[in-house]
Amino acid sequence: MLSAIFKKEQHASAVPESASTGLWQLALRRLKRDRIAMFSLFVVLFYLLMLLLSMTGMIAKDWNKEVAVSYAPPSFIYTPSVPGAAGEDQSTESAVVPVNPVDPLKDVIAELEAEIAAEQGSGVIDYYGVVDPLAEDMKAIDQELGGQLLDQSSELKQSLFFGADKWGQDVLLKTIKGAETSILVGLIAALVAVVIGTVLGAIAGYFGGWVDDVLNWFYNIFTSIPYLLLVLAIAAVLQQKGILSIILILGLTGWTGVFRLVRAEYMKHTAREYVLAAKAIGVSNMRRIFVHIFPNVSHIALVQMSILAVAFIKSEVILSFLGFGVPIGVVSWGSMLNEAQSELILGKWWQLTAASVAMAVLVTAFSMFTDALRDALDPKLK
Repeated sequence: MLSAIFKKEQHASAVPESASTGLWQLALRRLKRDRIAMFSLFVVLFYLLMLLLSMTGMIAKDWNKEVAVSYAPPSFIYTPSVPGAAGEDQSTESAVVPVNPVDPLKDVIAELEAEIAAEQGSGVIDYYGVVDPLAEDMKAIDQELGGQLLDQSSELKQSLFFGADKWGQDVLLKTIKGAETSILVGLIAALVAVVIGTVLGAIAGYFGGWVDDVLNWFYNIFTSIPYLLLVLAIAAVLQQKGILSIILILGLTGWTGVFRLVRAEYMKHTAREYVLAAKAIGVSNMRRIFVHIFPNVSHIALVQMSILAVAFIKSEVILSFLGFGVPIGVVSWGSMLNEAQSELILGKWWQLTAASVAMAVLVTAFSMFTDALRDALDPKLK
């Protein structure tokens, strides 16, 4: 009796030691040992956190507010020059920012007063209501605002790490707000394309026969149409302009590559021993497709999602150029790059740099993390 109990306890203690580690547990262990993958994951999570904060309005809420003059250059603290400021060379011709942008004639009157003062000793000109008929109304509004409207001593000071665009908007805030649109479009459209391609490819590769023929016929229709014409056709069917339409256009046209790769992998795994053993014990087809086979081909779907996310962020630029991109009043990296084309002619490079650097960092980090995740999930690399 005691020997039987002892054998039971010994057998129970031996079970956990002989139990195999799951696929995702092994993948997690490999990822933790990869420092580059962890750093890339940190960068991607930082972008996602910035995305959430932007969506909730905690940051970049006033991205479209005019905070500087047109095409203000990058600087830590941007302070427009004031006519007659101490230490300023009056002989050199430079772009002078108006002290009062609401009343630009006030700078002209200040110059006239300086000339009269140099000649006659008095430079006071009573021009209200004569030179500027709106001066009396502005003076009344200024009194209501406590003298802030026409205050010559007030200067515009704003941190502009990436300068300002044509409309005087902070490029840094614009880049953060544009990340919200571009990341949402890229990730969600890539997810839609990967889900469609994976499901159709898994069904075609697993069942084969007439099911495979029908889905391949459907695949050939999409690949035979030129990509640009296919995009325009789907955009014409949707008949609306916005972020949702961009996601649907990209998702419904980008699944073909995923379908081809997943179908080939399922055709190989269907004939393997672990799938035949699951079939022998009565496991259903759907469970074999998505529970037994899919974890062994999931690295392909993840890699394709990374590639498509990068491609879709770039495709958003093309759609914006064709008129099917983001609507007016919505900013994205694509619209910023589109605006930067005309700015480069004028030598204004900072908006192009801000959008390009932000996109390059995210794309590089996302690609490196996906490659590391692919290696960790690949059964051949265990």
